[in-house]
Amino acid sequence: MSTDSTSFTSNLTRLDNIIAEMGGLAEVQLAEAIDAMVRRDRELADQVILSDKRIDSHEAEVDDLAVGMLAQRQASADDLRIVITALKTSAIIERIGDYAKNIAKRSIAMSQTPPIGPTKAIARMAGQVQAMIKNVLDAYVARDADKADHVRASDSEVDLLHSSLFREILTYMMEDPGNISSCTHLLFVAKNIERIGDHATNIAENVHFLVHGNVPSEQRVKGDDSSYAIVSANGANGAEP
Repeated sequence: MSTDSTSFTSNLTRLDNIIAEMGGLAEVQLAEAIDAMVRRDRELADQVILSDKRIDSHEAEVDDLAVGMLAQRQASADDLRIVITALKTSAIIERIGDYAKNIAKRSIAMSQTPPIGPTKAIARMAGQVQAMIKNVLDAYVARDADKADHVRASDSEVDLLHSSLFREILTYMMEDPGNISSCTHLLFVAKNIERIGDHATNIAENVHFLVHGNVPSEQRVKGDDSSYAIVSANGANGAEP
């Protein structure tokens, strides 16, 4: 094997390692952002916000390494697919980190208002999304398309949870106007978590592409109808027909 080929293969492994580390950081960042929200811990929230820079730094490292690899030699179709997938995946993980940072910022604002019930339900939803992140990263490293497809399918459960939480939070707002400030922050937190689930699903689709050379043919099932949710004055909720 030539020196160029050895170097290229080594860099492919390095790309995988950076992606895995980025994903691990994003998973921890989300967990700590939710923990800061539940425990109303401003110091921890501040740490989450600062830690986002590490993910940004890793994304820049992936960009530089990928560009250097593509300039190093004419890559095969398989190698090119790996490099392109790494670039796309690192960008997605960076966005996950941004959403976790946003949750931490919301938790700081919420720490100054009285606690409300839906906070713990949102923490349970976040736990499900954390599992999606872990599983899809395992699938990426193992090149396990079946596991990635399972993560993709599980996103509909997160969507359903988000829709349910959306209605519950709106009901809290309707029942007591004093909850409006806290509930508004919770609505954004819930949406950020739902979007992180979407991004984990996007990584799953990247893994499918990496293994099979094409994107999944079946339409992704979406269970989130919060955009159409309505809440009546007496607190009953439903969805527009």
